[in-house]
Amino acid sequence: MYSGSYIAQQLINGLNLGSIYALIAIGLTMVYGLLRLINFAHGDLMMLGAYLGLFVLANTFLPLGAALIIPMVVIGFVGVLVERVAYRPLRGAPEVAMLMTSLAVSWIIQNGMIMTVTAQPRAFRLPEGVNKLYEVGGVSFSRLDVISFLLAVGLMLALSVFVRRHRVGIGMRAASENLLAARLMGININQVITAAFFIGSALAAVAGVLWAGKYGTVDPFMGFLPGLKAFVAAVIGGIGVIPGAVLGGYLLGFAEILFVGFLPPEFAGYRDLFVFALLLIVLLIRPNGILGTSDEDRA
Repeated sequence: MYSGSYIAQQLINGLNLGSIYALIAIGLTMVYGLLRLINFAHGDLMMLGAYLGLFVLANTFLPLGAALIIPMVVIGFVGVLVERVAYRPLRGAPEVAMLMTSLAVSWIIQNGMIMTVTAQPRAFRLPEGVNKLYEVGGVSFSRLDVISFLLAVGLMLALSVFVRRHRVGIGMRAASENLLAARLMGININQVITAAFFIGSALAAVAGVLWAGKYGTVDPFMGFLPGLKAFVAAVIGGIGVIPGAVLGGYLLGFAEILFVGFLPPEFAGYRDLFVFALLLIVLLIRPNGILGTSDEDRA
């Protein structure tokens, strides 16, 4: 039998991991909702955010907050640049062309980083005290765990307010329902898509810094697997639906941690297999995801 403290520890670990997945999945689902584009370069923007956070912490005396804010702003504009250069000229082209372009952008970013910083993993050291451990009732957690959870929830609440109250956010919701109808209603589609790429890339950058802080290392390929799992989370929750991305992120985080924590140790190496098996099960039961709707309903 597992003790109550052990179960609580696994739930805290799942909450932490799910928060990072949710931050990445939001950007993926926002872009898909507008352009029906599966942006495989999104995980690489997360990786760039982690490297920029490493540069800020290693070469300045700025606190952790700066190592989060600076990557958010810079990578947000990088995401806008990628959209303007790579995706906007293909708008209206077959979806497979956009998909292949996103793969090309991903490889360009990865190989560009290999050429400039090499493929050698680098240690990611947080400011002193951030990894300080606390123990309450037999459950341990670090200050970084608290920061990650509060930051993720705060950013997601701010985004929720933005898409419901701000003019651009309302335009994003309208365009995600029907892009052509939104254009006919006078909504500036370019502005809406630019905002989606900026916000999604900024959230990915934050997730990259938090991921690097959690695992203590960065490398040019670090964004691939988290980005892929965040895509799985978005599909599980209902791709194109922001609350679905959040729900899917947390469900996947809990499922992955509980799978490792409650099955025999020899199954730990199969955690990624379990993630994709979970995706297949959800799609068999709910092809559009838990909160997703069909394209016919959206039109």
